[in-house]
Amino acid sequence: MEKLIQLGSDMSLLWSNYSSAYLGGIRSTLILALVATVIGCIIGLICGILNTIPYNAYTPKPKKFLLKLIRLIIRVYVEVFRGTPMVLQAVFIYYGLPYFSGNTMRFNSLWVAAILIVSINTGAYMAESVRGGIISIDPGQTEGAKAIGMTHVQTMTSVILPQALRNIMPQIGNNFIINVKDTSVMFIIGFTEFFAFHRYITGVNNMYFPSAAIEMIGYLCMTLIASFILRWIERRMDGNDSYELVQSDSLVMGEGMYEHPNRGTPFDEYSKQKGTLEKASEKERRFSSKGGR
Repeated sequence: MEKLIQLGSDMSLLWSNYSSAYLGGIRSTLILALVATVIGCIIGLICGILNTIPYNAYTPKPKKFLLKLIRLIIRVYVEVFRGTPMVLQAVFIYYGLPYFSGNTMRFNSLWVAAILIVSINTGAYMAESVRGGIISIDPGQTEGAKAIGMTHVQTMTSVILPQALRNIMPQIGNNFIINVKDTSVMFIIGFTEFFAFHRYITGVNNMYFPSAAIEMIGYLCMTLIASFILRWIERRMDGNDSYELVQSDSLVMGEGMYEHPNRGTPFDEYSKQKGTLEKASEKERRFSSKGGR
């Protein structure tokens, strides 16, 4: 108990002396994570769409070769940036470009370098997420869109992508939360975010564990708030379940056969749908008994 009291006292002392530094680090971390996630999602969206352009035996050979080449480049990009640590990617991009170009290609802004590194890393993960979201959509919807004369671009923008975006929304949120934490490796190029301020503060007063406790609480607060906001966005994307289904077409609508997913399933003993299904079964039995007379 005494150790906990001492820890709380040390944390209060650090916060009173360096609160502006900690808050500045939190602000830099959130800005970097948000901007890099947005750019990474754009990169992943482009790669995912290019990676799912269909071709078959009747596709012209130049177009087929180009599509295969694009898929090969995207595959190499994804495997390289998913298979190596971000800290090494930062070293190779920030220090490697000047090394190989004789200092003709170098970053004059740490912000630009950090955003570029995190965005490229995020794009590699999002490329596979977008591809998975696109192929998860029922192929019948693509066939139906083509049947009414829609082009591939129209099918993607109006039918497939809106549904795929909802499917990959949890992964987008997951990547943002990962970026909030993984931006801590940007200290390797001198970028001063939340973790970099922690290293500076502990270098001044040697109170490593109390400062680490403040860091842990700070990162936890950021990720919890981000999770809450992302879940709210997901609920908003699901829409409102207080709607009425059109019941004018007897071929489309059957009494008691449609329920919103949030209202339960037939396997839930407390589901409203169970009661309606039981009523439907009772009606079928009565109809059968009348038909048998």
